[in-house]
Amino acid sequence: MTPTREIDSTDGANGVGGGAALGRLHGPLMANRATTTRVPDVQAQAPSVAIGLSRVGVTGVEKVIRIRHAGVEQLFSAQIECFVDLGLDQKGAHMSRFEEVINEAIGEVILGESGFRAELLAEHIAELVRSRQHALRAEVTIAARYPEHRPAPVSGINTQEIYTLFGIAVASAQGTRRVVGVAAQGMTACPCAQELVAAGARERLDEDGFSEGEIERILEAVPVATHNQRGLGTLHIGATERGALEIDALTLLTIVENAMSSEIYELMKRVDEVAVVEKAHRRPRFVEDCVREMIRGVLDELSDLPNDAFVSARQENLESIHQHNVLAERQGTLGELRGELRSGQHSLAHTTMRQWLDA
Repeated sequence: MTPTREIDSTDGANGVGGGAALGRLHGPLMANRATTTRVPDVQAQAPSVAIGLSRVGVTGVEKVIRIRHAGVEQLFSAQIECFVDLGLDQKGAHMSRFEEVINEAIGEVILGESGFRAELLAEHIAELVRSRQHALRAEVTIAARYPEHRPAPVSGINTQEIYTLFGIAVASAQGTRRVVGVAAQGMTACPCAQELVAAGARERLDEDGFSEGEIERILEAVPVATHNQRGLGTLHIGATERGALEIDALTLLTIVENAMSSEIYELMKRVDEVAVVEKAHRRPRFVEDCVREMIRGVLDELSDLPNDAFVSARQENLESIHQHNVLAERQGTLGELRGELRSGQHSLAHTTMRQWLDA
C-alpha cells in the first residue's frame, strides 16, 4: 500500500506541500473541498535500488540572523548545510522539513541567547532534523559572517573587521559532537627572503667600513625588508558527546591573529601602517610557523580541554612574488598533539575532522 500523509491546503506557500498551488489550478473545485487531502508520501516509498546513502540534505541555505544584545543590534549572514543519512528502505528525505527546522531553531536558540553561538545553533538543528527525518545521524554546518569593531593599533581609530564564525554538529544515538571555529586574515613576512636581504646588507655595510658590532646594531634598529603575504588562518575546536564546548569566538580569533606576523586593519592612519609593517617584519613567519603557533595558542589558552577534543589549524598565504599560494595544516586530537610534544616523536596518527566527526 502506498504511504500517505495529510497536507494542509496552505502548505504550498512554504514549500511543504502543493495544496495552495492545486487550488489555483483547479479553482472552485479545490476551494470547496476539505482543508486537507490525502496524497502519496513518495519520499517514504521504497527506492529502486536498496542502498543507503551517507548524506542527503540541503546546501546553500542563506539566513540573516538579527540579534539585539545590551541595546545593540547585530546582524550575522549565515550559510547553512544540513544532511541526514538515508536508509536503504526510503526513497528520499523530506527536503522541506530541513527549512522548517532551521527556521524553528533560529527562533528557539538564537533569539533567546545573549550572544550568537554557531555551534549551539548547529547542535539544535542537527538534533531536530534527526528526530523529524527519523534518521540515525544528522550533520549541520554553519558559516556566519559578522563584524567586529576594533581600534587601530596606534591612532585608535575605530575600524570594522569582518570575520567568519563556524559551527558544526553531528547528532546520533550516542549524542552530539560539536565544533566551533573561526577564520581571520592577517599578514606574514617571509623569514627566508629576510635572511637573504640581511646577508646582502651585511656585505655592503662591511665594504663601507662598518664594524661587525655596528652592522648588527644597524640591522637590529632598522627592520629588514622581505616579501609579504596576506594570510588566511582558520581554527576549529571540537568536543565529543561527553565534553562541554564553552569557547568564546574572540579567544579563537586572538589565537589565529597572534599566530601570524601581524594583524591587519581595514582602516588605518599612517602611524598605524608603520606599526603594522614594522611588527610584521620583526616577526617573520612561514606558513608552517603560523599553524604551529595556532596549536601552541590552543594548548596554552585552552589547556583544560580533554585529550579527546579535536583541533584543526589551517593557514593559507597568498604569495606576493609567486603566482601560487602556500598552505599548511594540522589536524588531530589534543591527546595526539600533547603526546607528540611530550615524546618528541612525530605522531603516526593525525585524526582528520571527518574521522573525528564519524567516530
